[in-house]
Amino acid sequence: MLETVSVNGKITADIYREGVLINSLKQDNLVVDVGLALITSRMEGVVKGPITHMSVGTDVTLPDPLDVDLISMLGTRLVVSTSRLTTTVANDTIQYISTFGAGISTGALTEAGIFNAASGGDMLSRVTFAVINKAAADTMVITWQIVFS
Repeated sequence: MLETVSVNGKITADIYREGVLINSLKQDNLVVDVGLALITSRMEGVVKGPITHMSVGTDVTLPDPLDVDLISMLGTRLVVSTSRLTTTVANDTIQYISTFGAGISTGALTEAGIFNAASGGDMLSRVTFAVINKAAADTMVITWQIVFS
């Protein structure tokens, strides 16, 4: 019996102004080569930290398997909250959420990534998307799911 495993990611980004949802997008993303190596290393017991941070940026270059960071990060990486969502034995999902509050990473956003460190470290996944304009008073919540199937 031949089995295959795939790792796929998707994000949902919601922008709120004064508590009201004003923009939402859903986008598939790329688990990059260094991210696949991170997963494999953790399975081997190599000491590499878990995914802990998320950041956004302003570059529109399409994701590439060789990417190791965002191309034009805006602001700093934020800590994520994590949950494991299991739908079936063959379809496990881990979910990361970051809230970019008022005054944080304000601008015309077009890329995002998740990492295992506040700086440096390994990037698991990168995504680009149509411009999301985050004003200074807006809050953006990004929910990032990595699905193993």
